[in-house]
Amino acid sequence: MLEPQVTVVVVPRERFSYTYKSLEGIYAHTDISFKLIYIDGNSPQKIKYYLEAQAQKKGFRLIRTENYLSPNQARNLALPYIDTKYVVFIDNDVQVTPGWLNKLVECAEETDAWVVGPLYLDGKLENQNIHMAGGYCKFKNQHGKLDLYEQRRYAKKFLPTVKSQLLREPTKLIEFHCVLVRTAIFKKIGYFDEKLMSMAEESDFCLSVNAADGTIYFEPDSIVVYVLPVPLAWYDLPYFLLRWSDAWNQASLSYFQQKWGLAKDAKFMTIGYNWANRHRLVPLQPIQNFMLSLLPWRVQSQTYLNFRGFFERIVTRLFVKDQHQKI
Repeated sequence: MLEPQVTVVVVPRERFSYTYKSLEGIYAHTDISFKLIYIDGNSPQKIKYYLEAQAQKKGFRLIRTENYLSPNQARNLALPYIDTKYVVFIDNDVQVTPGWLNKLVECAEETDAWVVGPLYLDGKLENQNIHMAGGYCKFKNQHGKLDLYEQRRYAKKFLPTVKSQLLREPTKLIEFHCVLVRTAIFKKIGYFDEKLMSMAEESDFCLSVNAADGTIYFEPDSIVVYVLPVPLAWYDLPYFLLRWSDAWNQASLSYFQQKWGLAKDAKFMTIGYNWANRHRLVPLQPIQNFMLSLLPWRVQSQTYLNFRGFFERIVTRLFVKDQHQKI
């Protein structure tokens, strides 16, 4: 039997409750040999015991910490143990589809790409909703101010309507939901930047690869699904709210802005910060909507916004002891 060419590294993204389906899907839908490293960042006990049992049964390496991890820190924990030509980083809330891994490897082999990203869907596989199909990531200097412009191609499009337009091609942007990387490139660009705790990690990585004259490819025949965090299990709340806390978001964006020399009022910063604030409340919407339904229906918009802020502060204080937790 040939030695595996690729190591799959599973890292926590924002919750733990999809661990079972995600891991089982990797083994069920991968038809080439691979190694697997699982990074467990302080998952609750029942998930911890499940992963320990699976690691023993399937023979993969399990690395656990007793504190929550940022995604970049989790990825870096795995790098010293990788001895294969390629590594795939995949989040613990991703559903893969048949043939996903061999298509990524084929693309890298046939194009000499440094990095390969699949077609990302989101929600449920049967919905065929595109999350991203490659994208753009480039600097623009306007009126002496440097900004970074990103676009995720075909986002929110229905896959059957654009499938004929999706081709294997170079791209400038991938997502960390799932990405194949040529292991040797870390000797050129270094490890992942751990000062980016919650925001802009994929932008930083892609810019670093592009700056080193590396190539990034989009491979539409490899399909994965980012499973949205709704509903969120109660035991997911502490990590989720820390992962998307205002402290982590602001620190990450401020550091990214200084690292790449962006203007302090760059649109990239505002767009990213606003997205994170919206995303942080997504899994809490059922509770929030119920509580809002108790208010008079003629409530003013400012009252609604005040309530949202109050609701978020209460939940954060209940479940997140220290938003400034060091990683």
